[in-house]
Amino acid sequence: MGLAIKVFNQFHHPNVHLYNTLIRAHAQNSQPFSAFSVFCDMQNSGLFPDNFTYPFLLKSFSGQSWLKEVQMIHTHVEKFGLCSDIFVPNALIDSYCKCGYSGVNAARKLFATMGKRDIVSWNSMIGGLVKGGELTEARRLFDEMPERDSVSWNTMLDVYVKAGDINAAFEFFERIPERNVVSWSTMVLGFCKAGDMDMARILFDNMPVKNLVPWTILISGYAEKGLAKEAVGLYNQMEEVGLAPDEGAIVSILAACAGSGLLGLGKRVHASIRRTRNKFSILVGNALVDMYAKCGSLEKAFSIFNDMEKRDVVSWNAMLQGLAMHGCGERALHLFTRMIEKGVSPDKVTLVAVLCACTHAGLTEKGLNYFYTMERDYGVVPQVEHYGCMIDLLGRGGRLKEAFDLVRAMSMEPNAIIWGTLLGACRMHNDVELAEEVLDRLVKLEPSDPGNFSMLSNIYAAARDWDNVASARLKMKSMGVEKPSGASSIEVENEVHEFTVFDDSHRESDKIYQMINGLGDHLKQEGYMPKTCY
Repeated sequence: MGLAIKVFNQFHHPNVHLYNTLIRAHAQNSQPFSAFSVFCDMQNSGLFPDNFTYPFLLKSFSGQSWLKEVQMIHTHVEKFGLCSDIFVPNALIDSYCKCGYSGVNAARKLFATMGKRDIVSWNSMIGGLVKGGELTEARRLFDEMPERDSVSWNTMLDVYVKAGDINAAFEFFERIPERNVVSWSTMVLGFCKAGDMDMARILFDNMPVKNLVPWTILISGYAEKGLAKEAVGLYNQMEEVGLAPDEGAIVSILAACAGSGLLGLGKRVHASIRRTRNKFSILVGNALVDMYAKCGSLEKAFSIFNDMEKRDVVSWNAMLQGLAMHGCGERALHLFTRMIEKGVSPDKVTLVAVLCACTHAGLTEKGLNYFYTMERDYGVVPQVEHYGCMIDLLGRGGRLKEAFDLVRAMSMEPNAIIWGTLLGACRMHNDVELAEEVLDRLVKLEPSDPGNFSMLSNIYAAARDWDNVASARLKMKSMGVEKPSGASSIEVENEVHEFTVFDDSHRESDKIYQMINGLGDHLKQEGYMPKTCY
C-alpha cells in the first residue's frame, strides 16, 4: 500500500479512475477509513464519483458495525443520481445484507424500489435473507425469479441444509439443472451434519469433480463423529491424489480433532504441516495448540505455544483453556500472569478459562477476587459464562447459600446451565431443601429433561428419603422421559471405542468385564467402600 500511495501522490491532478483505484486498494486491505478519506479528497478536488467509486467504497464497509456508513453512502448515491446504474444498487444490497437484521430490511426496501433488476440483484437479496435466517422469504423470492443461475440454486440448497431438512435438500439437489462442486459439497456437508456419514461418502465418491472443499468437509465430518480410521484413511487419500490442505482445511480438520479427541489424526495433520511448510500462521499455530491441549497432550501444546513467533489473545486462551480443563489450575494462573506481563489484553474467553482454573484447583477466594475485579482491571463485563464458573466454584466449595445468592443477583436471567450447576452442587453436598427449590426453577426452563429429576432422586437417596426417591422416579415415568445412559470413549490405534452402562456390544467385552471385575476385587482388598447411596 505504501508504494501505491507514493505513486499516486506523484500525480498533480489525478483523475477519477486513479482515485477509484486507490479506494479499491484500501478496501482490499481492509482499511475503510483510509478508503473514505480518499473518497473525501476526490470530492474536495472537484471530481464527482462515478458508478465504480461507490461499489469500491462499499467493499470497505462490510459488516454488522457499518450500517450507518452504508446508509450515508446510499444517501450520496441518491444525491448524485447513480441508482439508475444497476451496478451501484446491487453493491448497496450486498453491503446492507452484511449489516445484520436492520441492514437486510434496508436492502429489502431498496430491492423493492429498483426499476430494473438483474440476476445479481436477486441472488444478493436471497443470500442476505438466508444469512438473516429468513428462509421462507428467501424461498418465496427464489420462486419469483425470472431466471436463475448456479448461484441461485446453490443459495437455496444451502437454505435447506441450514434448516436441517436433509430430505428436502436432497430432493432440491436432484432438481438442480447443472450441479457444480459447490452443489455437491453442500450436500456432503448436509449429510455430515445429519450424521449420515454413509450417504455423505456415497455423494463424495460420486462427485464428478472434487476440489479441497469436499475433502475437508468429509474428513472433518468423520473426525467430529470419532470415526478415526475413516478420517485418517481419507486424509491419506487426499495427499495421494496430490492435494495439500490449505490453511482453512488445516484449521477445520484440527478443530474437529479437538472436539472429538482424535489425537491420531491431529498428529497426522501436524506431520503434514512440518513436511510441507517452514513456517505456519498464527491461525494454524492456534489450532495446533487447541487440538493438542484438548486431546490431553499438554506438553506438546506448550511446546508449540512457546515456539510460536507471534501470538494473539486466541493463542493464550487456547493454552489457558487446555490447562484449566485438565486440572492444572496453578499452572494456568501462572500463564495468565505471564500473559498480562506481556501486555496482552484478556477477553471474556480468557476470564472464563481463569475462573475454571480456580474451580479445578479449589482456589475459591482467588476465583472470587478475579470475578469481582475483572471489569475494573480488564474491562470485561461478567457474562452468563462467568457466572456459571462462579456458581460451580462456590458449589464445589460447599458455599451453596453464596452460590444461590449470586444466582439471584445476576444482571441477566439465569439459564438452565446455571440452575443445573447449582443442582449438581446440592447433590455433591446433600442439600435437599435447596435442591428442591432449584429444581422448581429448573423445571420451568427444561420441563422434559430427565437428568434433573434423576439428580434430585439421587439427592433424596443420599438422604435416605426413599419415599421421595420413588416420587421422583414416578414423575419421570409419568412424563414419559428416561435419562439417557452416560457414554465414555477412548482412542486406541486410530480407532475410537465408545462404552455405555451395561454395554456388551464391544467385540472384547468379555475381557473388558473380566478386567473390571478384577479391579473391583482389588479395590475391596484395599479396603475401599463404595458410596452406594448414589
